[in-house]
Amino acid sequence: MEKNNNKKCRRLEQRAPAATKTSEEESLTSSWNDNMEAADEVSQVEESESRNGALKMKKRLEKLHKARLEDAERRKEAKENHTVDKESVDYFFSTFNVERGAVEELLCGCLGADEKAVAQRLEEATSKTVQLQKFLNDSMVFLTTYDQRKAQVALQKLQTSLNETREQALPKKKFGFRGRTKATPASATVEDPVVSPPADHGASHVDGDPPSIQCTFSNMSNMVLTKTSEEITKEDVLLSHLSNCKVRLYGTPGTLHLKHIDRCEILCGPVSTSVFVDRCESSTLALACQQLRTHNTKNTRVYLHVTSRAIVEDCHGVSFAPYSWSYPNLEEDFRTAGLDPKRNNWDQVADFNWLAAGTPSPNWTVIPEGDRKTTWDL
Repeated sequence: MEKNNNKKCRRLEQRAPAATKTSEEESLTSSWNDNMEAADEVSQVEESESRNGALKMKKRLEKLHKARLEDAERRKEAKENHTVDKESVDYFFSTFNVERGAVEELLCGCLGADEKAVAQRLEEATSKTVQLQKFLNDSMVFLTTYDQRKAQVALQKLQTSLNETREQALPKKKFGFRGRTKATPASATVEDPVVSPPADHGASHVDGDPPSIQCTFSNMSNMVLTKTSEEITKEDVLLSHLSNCKVRLYGTPGTLHLKHIDRCEILCGPVSTSVFVDRCESSTLALACQQLRTHNTKNTRVYLHVTSRAIVEDCHGVSFAPYSWSYPNLEEDFRTAGLDPKRNNWDQVADFNWLAAGTPSPNWTVIPEGDRKTTWDL
């Protein structure tokens, strides 16, 4: 019995290491499986990160490619625009010079011609000069300030030659008294009239002065002045040497000239062509026109509707805002004057004394919205 028990003990001892080995193998196997699973997870994460990185790289390359295409398109468009602008300027000056030459030829043809032929040529030259001014006004959008001034100076010389030729070839008849005189149609409400000579001698010359102007208010102070549409439509209007006056011009003048204006409020309906302002100080103006030319003016507010551009020269403290005066039949007057009420370049001002590109002129400003005048009661 004892021998049998000893044999059984030895057999159990021999089996124990085997069992222990089996447990170690299982532990190693489990650890290996865990490592394999962890390796698979790492591999999947790395693969996922690799895919994400590839996607990000693809998006970055696509974005870069798109930016390059857009930049190339911008350069192409800028080049095309530059070409178009250059072609437009070249076309303008070639056409302008041809038409100017035609006017000069007409003026030369007046020398030695009979009165009827002279009258016809002067009429044609005047018409061509007006069209040339309109052509310049319409081309202001793409012309530089230098080109604008160059063309305007040439046009002024042409206008001067036209006026001189007219005076030489068709001298005015001497004035003679008639049996009755025609009353002046102008109406005025007098607050504190100051009687002065009616003549406007000594007034400085303003670009575009016509040979004679019939509709005028001159040498007046502290007055309320009004002209109706029937009086001024298609007429040249001159306001000169006015001080502390309020002026209302209803209708559509052909041109408007303002000279030596001090502390006045002047409101005018749509002007068919140009408004010329010279030596205006501490005043408020409401103007609608094709073109505005302002000289020697300071501390003046302009409520403007202009279809080409406003031009200032030798000015200081001039400020601009959109045209805000309103009266009955204003829309009809815009149509009569040939002005587009939807096209207003009131803040596109060319300063002939400030040619620094990219830097605003210190001579004019925009009136802040909160400071703009909207009611114009007398």
